[in-house]
Amino acid sequence: MMPPGRRESATVHTTADQLHSAAIRLLRRLRTEDDATGLSAPRASALSVLVFGGPMTLGALARAEQVRPPTITRMIREMERDGLVRVTVDRADRRIKRVGPTARGKRRLVAARARRVERLARALGALPAAERSLLASASASLLELARKV
Repeated sequence: MMPPGRRESATVHTTADQLHSAAIRLLRRLRTEDDATGLSAPRASALSVLVFGGPMTLGALARAEQVRPPTITRMIREMERDGLVRVTVDRADRRIKRVGPTARGKRRLVAARARRVERLARALGALPAAERSLLASASASLLELARKV
């Protein structure tokens, strides 16, 4: 028989593993809604960081997206060409470039998010009321957990 502390640890690990799998599967399925916007997953992710986090340097965006600076520079150049972001030179230090979303970029991202949320809402609506209630309660805890990870 496993001691109580080890049982609890095993349960926590199992829960973490299931949450990880569920989050990845959910995001992969919802990501297909982005196809209608013409945004690849990396572009949608970078645009989301800019829309919800505000303008930032290319270096900060590369760190947020966990990519190398040349990768983010190339992506931002393409997104700027498409009118989704605007790159400006810092007035105090002209070596620093800041990138922020354009109104068009914000609209495209918000539309993509609305499609993902609508698809998720339809799936939630098909669940029994007790499961919907459980997920509603858990969503606040999941957001808090995401802040701590």
